[in-house]
Amino acid sequence: MYSFVLTNSIKKETRNLAVICQSLAAQIKDPLLQLWLCHYSIVSVNTPNTPIVENLFLTNTCRYLVERRWYEQWKEYVVTGDQNSSSFPGQIDNTELFEELDSYHLKERLVENEDFVLIPAEAWRNLLAWYGMVDDQPALERKVVDLPSTVKIEVYPVEIFLCLHSNMENVVTAQFSHTIQKVMMKQFDVVEGAETRLWMKSSDTCCERLRNVNVNVLDSSLSSGMTVIMEMRNEDGTWPSSRPQIMNSVEEQESYRGQPGVCGLTNLGNTCFMNSALQCLSNTPPLTEYFLQSAYLEELNFTNPLGMKGEIAEAYADVIKQMWSGRHYSVVPRLFKTKVGHFASQFLGYQQHDSQELLSFLLDGLHEDLNRVKNKEYIELRDADGRPDQEVAEEAWHNHQRRNNSVIVDTFHGLFKSTLVCPECRKVSVTFDPFCYLSVPLPVSKDRVMEVFFVYLDPVAKPVQHRLVVPKAGKVFDLCSALSEMTNVSVNQMVVADVFNHRFYKIYHADESLSCILDRDDIFVYELSSGSVEEEEGDEVVLALYLRERSHYRDSGSGSSSCGTSLFGHPLLMAVPRVQCSRNALYHLFLQRLGASGEVRAGCSTKDSASASCSAGASAGVPTNSQQGAGLQQQQPCHTEEEEEKGECPPQTNERQAKRKGYQARRRKLLFSIHAVNSNGTTERGMGEDAQPYVAIDWDPDMKKKCYNENEAEKYVKHQSMEVPHQQTTVQLQECIELFTTVEILEEENPWYCPICKKHQLATKKLDLWSLPEVLIIHLKRFSYTKYSREKLDIIVDFPLRLVISCLSFTPPSRYDLIAVSNHYGGLRDGHYTSYARNKDNGQWYYFDDNKVTYAREEQIVTNAAYLLFYHRQDKIRQPTLPPPSDSSSSPTQPANVTSHKHDGMERAISCVNMETD
Repeated sequence: MYSFVLTNSIKKETRNLAVICQSLAAQIKDPLLQLWLCHYSIVSVNTPNTPIVENLFLTNTCRYLVERRWYEQWKEYVVTGDQNSSSFPGQIDNTELFEELDSYHLKERLVENEDFVLIPAEAWRNLLAWYGMVDDQPALERKVVDLPSTVKIEVYPVEIFLCLHSNMENVVTAQFSHTIQKVMMKQFDVVEGAETRLWMKSSDTCCERLRNVNVNVLDSSLSSGMTVIMEMRNEDGTWPSSRPQIMNSVEEQESYRGQPGVCGLTNLGNTCFMNSALQCLSNTPPLTEYFLQSAYLEELNFTNPLGMKGEIAEAYADVIKQMWSGRHYSVVPRLFKTKVGHFASQFLGYQQHDSQELLSFLLDGLHEDLNRVKNKEYIELRDADGRPDQEVAEEAWHNHQRRNNSVIVDTFHGLFKSTLVCPECRKVSVTFDPFCYLSVPLPVSKDRVMEVFFVYLDPVAKPVQHRLVVPKAGKVFDLCSALSEMTNVSVNQMVVADVFNHRFYKIYHADESLSCILDRDDIFVYELSSGSVEEEEGDEVVLALYLRERSHYRDSGSGSSSCGTSLFGHPLLMAVPRVQCSRNALYHLFLQRLGASGEVRAGCSTKDSASASCSAGASAGVPTNSQQGAGLQQQQPCHTEEEEEKGECPPQTNERQAKRKGYQARRRKLLFSIHAVNSNGTTERGMGEDAQPYVAIDWDPDMKKKCYNENEAEKYVKHQSMEVPHQQTTVQLQECIELFTTVEILEEENPWYCPICKKHQLATKKLDLWSLPEVLIIHLKRFSYTKYSREKLDIIVDFPLRLVISCLSFTPPSRYDLIAVSNHYGGLRDGHYTSYARNKDNGQWYYFDDNKVTYAREEQIVTNAAYLLFYHRQDKIRQPTLPPPSDSSSSPTQPANVTSHKHDGMERAISCVNMETD
């Protein structure tokens, strides 16, 4: 029992678990309790929407990144409460977070809580003191940036280049979030009070003036790789140049006269999601004409507390006017990006985001900035109470317009009919709710495609990569069953494991859910001898075998026997007879296995090295009886050459003969030594009887270089299932809309309060389309999130270019024409957004890929990348005022230049309009 003293300040913050943990940790000496307190301190930081997080963010200025798998293993070690547990995590290892270990640059698009976790500084210092870091890796310290509306962890510090206009050869690299001018003046020893101005060079053909010299990196929308040039005013009051003479100026390009609207958008750094959404809205005729005619100027709402003081509308209008001026090949939407980040902190920085989320924010922001209602009155909603739907719908729409009246409402808003039915009293509640876009679900397949490596029992056979179709809600047993049909190996002889960083991250049981396995995990399935999988106390024991390289040096000060080793290659699972669990017999078994598979070079597995395994004794680095786990047994040296070859060594009776054998052993050198280790392969120690037996074989670097064949060890064979592309499912858009209007039961987290039962109920809910807008936006919900997994659905949705859709408002079916599509290529972790759009003036389709624009044909538009669909009602469409291009194979500005584009394995030849950044 422990008693602690809490300071008065901590007593006032009793809800702040992390602060309490840090105070208690300073007063105790029990390392296990310190582990627990450190654990809860970290958990509190990673728990969203709690006062704990807010307090910690305000009181701490930095966080540290820790690789998620190491953290999960450490957490398991803490939760078990057993310091001798096999889940001991070993040294902190962030290897998987780095692109390369030479520069220690982070991989791009790492995801918090999926690839890494953020921990507070105090917890990091404790972890570092207890475990240390492997291979002298740097600590990944990241700053907490305090912004006006939120706080943000700067996981990827912006790296830009700095130079003076007078000496552009001297370029300095800097990573910071501070005020740019102050940093540059200090870096280049510019005298305080000197008048300066800054220029931003984002590409070889773009140079912009940075008007606000006191702005910081985030607010200025600077991205990594850009150059900031500082010039100082001359003594006579002039500037060295009107613009740094490093590239063609924007003005020199303004003589270009092209098709209005056919204009690219420069990628400022992972802003393709924004460019894609902007291109779709830019090619929405009623909204674009509204801004081009400057109708927005009379409707800007500067007093709306829900708006952005008109700034979003003005920034958007500026982009649209530039894109439709016909004077630019490409526009740099930097001011717009800055405004978006200022009012929506989730879009700050240069992380990848969702084009639908940006579109939702933008439409809402434009609506509030242009809302014609200056003073919103309170309106009490009424239930239908049996009134006709037409009357209730008209009342709902009228009430909506009393508070919301803008060009966005006129163009994009429609009306849902929502019907709720109480499961007990059968009370029916009917309401009508406005919508701005339809988020329709995609029919989710019940199957899942997984890729695994199958390792045969026969060491001569190379591992085989298979592609399997398994039930999403299935068990590991189902994966083994599917593999059994391909390999004719019994399910009872298979063990499934997740291999990570040359070790077993997890060995699965047959009844575990497949949802625990992510698509990015490296899954190996091992064939073992019959009966060894099920019989825990049988004649065989399953050993997990790691390969390690032992360094020439040892850290004698640490006292750790695992110091100076590093894992390599793929681990193995082997079923070993219990009677052969002596170090001598294991050496023969491992040598035979590696030699047969080709990992040990021919000529290295000689009789000398084999006999040396019998006679080497404790000097070979093999654990003694006190160190052994998994039944590793001590064995006496052999008497004769025959006994050595057979591995049968009777008790030694002749002391003189023993000395002779020991002398011979010192003359011979083993290929490797055997050690009992923990599950991470980092610490040599004994293991309990119930623990999974882990064994490492250590190679001397010189012996490994001479005898171990790494190229042969890495070889594998592709099964024919890998050659057959997975057949993608095609669904009709109408199916998605029907699924959207299907009756569903409310979730437990979002019940409905029944006015009759006087309690919350899990009512049935049905949504129907009552009235449709002039421009209908359909969002295909491709990203699926569950408790255990995240995935992107690459189903092909066959959407028509001419859509006919009915609603319940007793009007004829609405007929729409497709005018724009936002595409997403790639997966959850990385991807790229593009768009197709139909120009309102000439009716020609174009493909927009950031600053590049190419002609497109209607038959190219329907792909599995479609994410947002924009439809314009036919009775509102204005006919093109210009004829389509006479020859789509030629550029408006130059002769035809046919280029080839590839997306998702589909190759297409598209005529290039050659829209390069100006």
